[in-house]
Amino acid sequence: MASYGGFSHNDQTLRILTRLEHGYAEFDGLNLTWEALEGTVKHNGPLLGAGIEKPVPPSIAEYDRQHKLGLDTFPGPEAQIAALSDDIAYNNHDIDDGLRAGLFAVADLAEVPLVGPVFAEVGRHYPGLEEARLIHESIRRLIDRMVRDLIGETRRRLAESGVDSADAVRALGRPIAAFSEEMRNHDRALKQFLYERMYRHDRVNRMTSNARRVVSELFRLFLAEPGRLPPEWRALTGGSAAERARIVADYLAGMTDRFALDEHRRLVDT
Repeated sequence: MASYGGFSHNDQTLRILTRLEHGYAEFDGLNLTWEALEGTVKHNGPLLGAGIEKPVPPSIAEYDRQHKLGLDTFPGPEAQIAALSDDIAYNNHDIDDGLRAGLFAVADLAEVPLVGPVFAEVGRHYPGLEEARLIHESIRRLIDRMVRDLIGETRRRLAESGVDSADAVRALGRPIAAFSEEMRNHDRALKQFLYERMYRHDRVNRMTSNARRVVSELFRLFLAEPGRLPPEWRALTGGSAAERARIVADYLAGMTDRFALDEHRRLVDT
């Protein structure tokens, strides 16, 4: 999609929520509140304003022209909390996945701030505990500490700012939901560890490279030969090359990993 405006996961999610779901008789998309859609597009922060150089993704820009989402402000408190909850979930589940996949060992976590001490704490309290239980108990405690820190820092910022409504949170000009400085440092250290030991592991790199090849080859095939698309998608490809690329991207974005691999074997490898 690089030649046709690029691909943004927030943009694609908004397309699904407002266009691609076809369950209602009177309109496309899902019956969601303004706050839910605002949080979807802005959960990482404002899309317009000082210091922001990236253009607003096309579907978000188009939707905003019809239904203003306040792209120059932070989202409401629920979306801010959801974004950090995502971080908590991803980080801790990736620790679990990395350990289970053998990409690193419990001993390798010893020097990671917060994570190493929590694993050591569990080991001291439960000597001889089998590793699966050690991992589960440690991750449970890590999640608890990160959640408690998020609650505490958010309460502190609420009291300090004096905001008394969701609109006041949006107008504040800075996030109201956040980790403490200490936890932000722990979060960065954990992300750096996972980046080096998991996300850039040669086994993961090989899988990522293969997935990129599969998606790229399917995209090129469907763009060049839209007749290969299922009938309901093929009927949408009568516009310009950019419009056809957008339809192909929508189709690919809705595939599961297994379906994409099966389609690649059926259409490209044969």
